[in-house]
Amino acid sequence: MWGFCLCMQVSRVSLFDPLAQHVYNGLMRQSTLFSKTRKEAPKDEVSRNAQLLIRAGYIHKEMAGAYVYLPLGLTVLENIKRIVREEMNAIGGQELLMTTLQRKELWEKTDRWDDEKVDVWFKSQLAAGGEVGFGWSHEEPISDMMRSYIASYRDLPIYGYQFQTKLRNELRAKSGIMRGREFVMKDMYSYARTTEEHETFYNSVIAAYLRAYDRLGVGDRTFLTFSSGGAFTEFSHEFQTITDAGEDVVYLDRAKKLAINKEVFTEAVLAKLGVNKSDVEEVKAAEVGNIFSFGDVKSKQLDVYYRDEKGEQQPVILGSYGFGVSRMMGVIAEVFADEKGLVWPESIAPHKYHLVSLPGGDDAAKITALADTVYETLRAKGVTVLYDDRDLRAGEKFADSDLMGMPYRIVVGKKSVADGVLEVVNRKDGTVALKKLEELT
Repeated sequence: MWGFCLCMQVSRVSLFDPLAQHVYNGLMRQSTLFSKTRKEAPKDEVSRNAQLLIRAGYIHKEMAGAYVYLPLGLTVLENIKRIVREEMNAIGGQELLMTTLQRKELWEKTDRWDDEKVDVWFKSQLAAGGEVGFGWSHEEPISDMMRSYIASYRDLPIYGYQFQTKLRNELRAKSGIMRGREFVMKDMYSYARTTEEHETFYNSVIAAYLRAYDRLGVGDRTFLTFSSGGAFTEFSHEFQTITDAGEDVVYLDRAKKLAINKEVFTEAVLAKLGVNKSDVEEVKAAEVGNIFSFGDVKSKQLDVYYRDEKGEQQPVILGSYGFGVSRMMGVIAEVFADEKGLVWPESIAPHKYHLVSLPGGDDAAKITALADTVYETLRAKGVTVLYDDRDLRAGEKFADSDLMGMPYRIVVGKKSVADGVLEVVNRKDGTVALKKLEELT
């Protein structure tokens, strides 16, 4: 009863109440942000993305391959998820959340429980007896669940997706958040009546992924890549972002806007794809997405059938579509960072503006008052801003601002008070513009 009453009390608090507004504003004042910048990264951290993200206060290293996402880092992660979610919803995706715990007997049906077949399992013993796994993928459990919802052709197609923390027992976790033992992934699974229906949706996912990469700022360097299809199909498709920090080697045909993974780079594949060997360049890349057709193999293994218009039983056609959310964050950090620190694309930055107040001398009170006004005005207009209201020297504030990588820095100092204009610095190219407050909103 007490818990219920307390919740009811909290629910009445409005963001317009002074106390609530103070708490809400505090989250965007740097003086109250518990995560701090650092001059050095941990000595055991070798990856550039993790070094920068740790130093800038976005993540905390728990152990090799496992990281905590601090407030700023979580905001970036959620912004990436928002873009991906919008693109998945636009093609008919329905979001759900599966369990991380995995049943041994289910994976035995598809012969993927054996460590000799899948070598990335984390497994444990239940106190009540029996063995349990921790999800590294979800084709089996979601397909088993769909048996409860698929009976007739009228129930199809279905496109279910989730944002899930995956656990993979990687032998080497040395690429920061680009390859972790614990990571955030968007995985979608499609259930279609026919191969033709499946292929139509499969192609719509390719288009949706490419739109997402454009919105994330890496569309010009992310390419549909042909890779091994394994036992189910001739090819699977990866999405590879060109970066020296990548672990893969791909052969890129820029004119055709496609790439071929080194593992399938043969004369036969080149001929099949209509690519000339002389037109490709060898580049390093990081895989940021993967889509895969299973056909009816998994459905037959897991007994996922439907009755067609004639009342005959047919296996469902399954597709799987992965998008590396936390990996994408690491790749973006690698791709855009410069010698000063992170450089976030505006679409996923934790804040559009980094407001830096430089009070000093006789005008200190006026400068602080103006910075407060800029902050409150931007907030009221719904513009995201991190306000550096700390009592530090200008050089320290600018160094932190460059390290943290917000798209624009607003500087409020003596000239702002005297001239009535704000200095706005573009983090990406360093250009400076003088603007009035109303121009920023």
